Amino acid sequence: MAARVRAEAQRAWAGYAKYAWGHDELQPVAHAAHDWYGAPLLITPVDALDTLVMLGLTAEADAARRLIDDRLSFDQDVTVKNFEITIRVLGGLLSGYQLTGDRKLLALADDLGARLLPVFDSPTGMPYMYVNLRTGRVSGAQTNPAEIGTLLLEFGALSKLTRKPVYFEKARRAVVQLFDRRSPIGLVGEQIDVESGRWIDPTSHVGGAIDSYYEYLLKASILFGDDQLAQMWRTSIAAVNRYLADEVSGGLWYGEADMTTGRRTASHFGALHAFLPGVFVLGGDLDRARRLEASCFRMWQLRGLEPEEIDYRTMAIVSAGYPLRPEIIESAWYLRRATGDPAYLAMGQAFLDGLVAYARTDAGFTVVTSVATMARGDLMPSYFLAETLKYLYLMFAPDDAVDLDRVVFTTEAHPLRPTW
Repeated sequence: MAARVRAEAQRAWAGYAKYAWGHDELQPVAHAAHDWYGAPLLITPVDALDTLVMLGLTAEADAARRLIDDRLSFDQDVTVKNFEITIRVLGGLLSGYQLTGDRKLLALADDLGARLLPVFDSPTGMPYMYVNLRTGRVSGAQTNPAEIGTLLLEFGALSKLTRKPVYFEKARRAVVQLFDRRSPIGLVGEQIDVESGRWIDPTSHVGGAIDSYYEYLLKASILFGDDQLAQMWRTSIAAVNRYLADEVSGGLWYGEADMTTGRRTASHFGALHAFLPGVFVLGGDLDRARRLEASCFRMWQLRGLEPEEIDYRTMAIVSAGYPLRPEIIESAWYLRRATGDPAYLAMGQAFLDGLVAYARTDAGFTVVTSVATMARGDLMPSYFLAETLKYLYLMFAPDDAVDLDRVVFTTEAHPLRPTW
């Protein structure tokens, strides 16, 4: 099974190399390239580099690294989304540097980090959403907990590796500012204004726009040995378990509630929520992890690929797309590592079989626009190589492929080690 996944990764990379070399992402149906901002930032090569290394695809990894070394420049007059560029590009450069020792990757990471720093120059210290890489002009004051809180692993590791404290200090201050604005019952909402510090949308959940804020409280406490962040995690997850957990017909789900009152507002759960079982494993709560992953797998089994979102009380599909997301696979891998239960290997095979059956093309894999009809779009997101295939491979690889006592994976599956 590991060899099957490795072969699919090699084939997907070959599709990128043939049809989108030097660009951000592959359109595997049209055999074309897609760039995020006009001028490419090599998002797929940077995001995928550590996967190529970890899967032993040495020639492919060397080619990707040479492309990055020779052609990647951040001196571009483009306005980028800080969150996405941090998790995909900054994180990819840092893990690539740690795995290869190529100091050009660290220099690029330092240059990028410096260009992203202006996002933190808000009255609260919480980051704006967008920044121009050349001018430093920022925009997007209305943002969310995920985009505020999911910077700390990357900026913190950059600080440690370059010995420049400013990166860690600014990203950590942003997290503390957000945590301090939680409601009296301990929840955060979906949207906040970083200039006023006021909540705009009080909806609380563990899905997109909030999800990785919780993930990084725990993971950053582990990577940096930060006791305050660990306490913030314990406080936050206690509120999540009290007000968002929902028992339905013997199954465990996490729905939506008002952040101030805790009143249930919706019973929606989806692909992005499926990160949580893996984080429960890291936090030592195997019972919740097992039960919630079982619910996630029910969602996958509805159609053979998971829909983006369902109503778990009716099991009706609310949003039918499947953009090749990795979270359910990631959580199954953490559970397989923690328990040794072969049921998670069987899940892994179901995940791979579904991907091959419904998303595979002659040049890689593409997003599915509806799991009801299996209609396809035309994009292979960089995270498919960075995360989805990496976690699938690790599911079947020997445990010594990753030392989880020494490695913390970012939300984009970039492995960071405390080499400092």
